[in-house]
Amino acid sequence: MCTWYLETLDSKPVQNMAIPLSYSERDPVPGGCNLEFDLDIDPNIYLEYNFFDTTIKFAPANLGYARGTDPLPCDIGTGRDSRWRLLYDVYQYFLPENDLTQEGLLEHLQRMAEVPQVKANAIKVVTLTANDKTSVSFSSLRGQGVIYNVIVRDPLLNTSAAYVPAHTYACSFEAKEDNCSSLGRVSTKVFFTLFALLGLFICFFGHRFWKTELFFIGFIFMGFFFYILITRLTLIKYDVRLILTAVTGSVGGILLVAAWWRFGILTFCMLCVGLVLGFLISSVTFFTPLGNLKVFHDDGVFWVTFSCIAVLIPVVFMGCLRILNILTCGFIGSYSVVLAFDSYLYTSLSYITLNVLKRALNVDFHRAFTNVPFQTNDFIILAVWGMLAVSGITLQIRRERGRPFFPPHPYKLWKRERERRVTNILDPSYHIPPLKERLYGRLTQIKEFFQKEQPAGERTPLLL
Repeated sequence: MCTWYLETLDSKPVQNMAIPLSYSERDPVPGGCNLEFDLDIDPNIYLEYNFFDTTIKFAPANLGYARGTDPLPCDIGTGRDSRWRLLYDVYQYFLPENDLTQEGLLEHLQRMAEVPQVKANAIKVVTLTANDKTSVSFSSLRGQGVIYNVIVRDPLLNTSAAYVPAHTYACSFEAKEDNCSSLGRVSTKVFFTLFALLGLFICFFGHRFWKTELFFIGFIFMGFFFYILITRLTLIKYDVRLILTAVTGSVGGILLVAAWWRFGILTFCMLCVGLVLGFLISSVTFFTPLGNLKVFHDDGVFWVTFSCIAVLIPVVFMGCLRILNILTCGFIGSYSVVLAFDSYLYTSLSYITLNVLKRALNVDFHRAFTNVPFQTNDFIILAVWGMLAVSGITLQIRRERGRPFFPPHPYKLWKRERERRVTNILDPSYHIPPLKERLYGRLTQIKEFFQKEQPAGERTPLLL
């Protein structure tokens, strides 16, 4: 006979679910060699999360034993006859997007309770040996329900057993602001909505409006690095950081436009454009299962590989700069729309760049596995992203056919025009007064408008 005791700190009724599982003496005992947590045999999975990552911890298992006999010692010997032969398979299961109900959680928890169900429904992330630390980190997916479980296997007896599943939404249901029900702050929505409007314009007209595109690229460059710097070095609130990022990004965009206007170095400008496209392509590369390879859990290997992919893009397209520029307009401009969607509606596609930002901000994020769900919303938004990118690229290539590849140097044009006006007296613009005199004349007209008129009386002419 077994008795369960349940306790809740909330005065409201709480739904619960109990699933009794039976094991034989050949099956491993989850948590049977617990030396860290409270229970003698602790099959529970302990979970902690923050904005960056979610970490699960569990106690090592022991070999099975018959009822009424003493369990095998945990720390005597490391051979094939001890617990050190056991293997731990860590599984991850994603709940449906935007499903925050208790009923939905309890229904899906049943699929993660027994070994056959876990193997059939969940994704195996990693296999740990007894020599590994019984702790695994994952990228936090705020507002997305995730269930974790661990299956311990005995490869010698070909038996297995499951731990008690743990779940998280990586957010708080009780917070007044920025809780699980509200996916984004107002400041985030405003920032990314304006960013998406500019990006949508760049997607279809960026190559024609070259200076506007340079402002967009400079904004991304300066804003991204400034946000990383200010977040790592200060404790300023998020809203203030976002405002400062917008201001600094605008300054970066103006500086890049000014550099083009004054110096007209096309190679430098296209290097910035190519690096932004390379950053997105490199982020997409590590968004795939390739990013979860063990070799890329080392920060040095990750950042060197990431940088090489990013730099490779402008190098490959250096011989066809117009194509590079139009591709950047199409892909980067349309992806800004994806980021705006994430402010209102959850989508895993935002983690293409968010995972890279997390890794740059948090020194421990290199340990995290970056798996994300790919469900209905993601397929729809991916189709929108692809449609916008292809439409923008096709439109710009057709419209720019037969036109000059890039506009001429603005400073040289301005200087040539100024010299022409000075030397050509037949040019009507030659007779236009200087700006200073025009402003003074307009100011005089405004003053005369407010002056009182002189009284009109009779006047006697002077007779000589």
